[in-house]
Amino acid sequence: MDIVYAAEKPSIARLLSERVRRPIRPEEIRVTENPDETGSFYIGWQFNRYVMSPGGQIALDSLEFDD
Repeated sequence: MDIVYAAEKPSIARLLSERVRRPIRPEEIRVTENPDETGSFYIGWQFNRYVMSPGGQIALDSLEFDD
């Protein structure tokens, strides 16, 4: 069975706007699939990258660097 999840860019922009507390237009963000979690998306906005969970929660993506 194939499972496909889809999200509308305007809806994601609205959710991110609520998270960062400022208006964001859909054309300002880049949305890509998160291969590590089904139904999760990466959201690129300005110099930051956020992760949207399948439940719609958005958090700043914390990148870890190896020394």
